Amino acid sequence: MNTNLFSQAPSPDAIPAEPRGLIVGAIATFLLAARQCLKRKWAARTELITRAELCAEMRDISDRIHADHLAMLEKLDANHRELLAALERQVTRINALEAGLARVDERTSR
Repeated sequence: MNTNLFSQAPSPDAIPAEPRGLIVGAIATFLLAARQCLKRKWAARTELITRAELCAEMRDISDRIHADHLAMLEKLDANHRELLAALERQVTRINALEAGLARVDERTSR
């Protein structure tokens, strides 16, 4: 314990140079990041479009969706016709097999 009343004690406000540099660096980094973020927001805001442009784009998108929908319906119709034709072929094969089986059954039942 120091008994000398006139000795200078270190000031509690004094921050050593190294932590002071770290704090200043952190604040500067934060400010630069905030500036970049605000720059991006302002750049995004400058690309505004008019109501007429929006309506035209929406009509184009609607037309594309409608065209895709029609193409899908045509594909579904083609697949449906193909499945019906395959089913009809299977029905004729089954009928032929049933007729053949009936003849074999008639021959063996006598």
